[in-house]
Parts: sequence; C-alpha cells; structure tokens
Amino acid sequence: MKEISVNFYLCDSEYLTALRLVAGAVCAAEGLDVDTAEDFKVCVTESALVLKNCGSERVEVIFTCGGGVSAQLCGFGGAPVVGDNELSLALISALVSAFDVQKSGEVINKLTLKIC
Repeated sequence: MKEISVNFYLCDSEYLTALRLVAGAVCAAEGLDVDTAEDFKVCVTESALVLKNCGSERVEVIFTCGGGVSAQLCGFGGAPVVGDNELSLALISALVSAFDVQKSGEVINKLTLKIC
C-alpha cells in the first residue's frame, strides 16, 4: 500500500484544486478509469467542503492506494457547527464503494471514502 497526505487551511479554497489533482494522481497510480477517478475527485472535494461547513479550519487528507483507492479526511480547528450536509453526503455515498462519517456530538469531523 502507498500513502500520501495533504494538509491545508479550508479558507484557502484554491487548495481544493490541488486536492483534486492529488486525488486524480492516486487514482491514476491505481489504474482506475477516467469516470471512476472523476467520481472520486468529486467526493474528495465535497468531503472537504462538508468539513468546512461543519466549522473546521483545516483538513488533513490521507490517500491510500492498493486494492482500490481510499481517502481519509479529518477536520481540525475552528468552532464546531452543525451544518446542513444531507445533499453532499447523499452524493458522496452514491459515488463511492464504501463511505463512513465520524462525528463529535452532532458535528462531522472525519470522513472516509473508498472506491474500487
């Protein structure tokens, strides 16, 4: 298994483009087709936005490839907020093979995605 991590402040939205590029590179390294890679990039970006919507100031994303591709996104800092993320979570769960959400109380602070 190979791992790569990315860490940035969510207020710097231009880093979401870099996050998408890393997600795409990990998918390419695993040999996933273009459509699957696009779905995964959308889900990774949407997950970062969910964390931002829940009050996180920064995000750490750990990508793993080998037997599929996974991303673990953890939010840090900020003031926790219960955000309305139903649509985002429905989109993510529809596009990935496995999806897990962890909360601290009612606030989402970690999302894990896997695509095969």
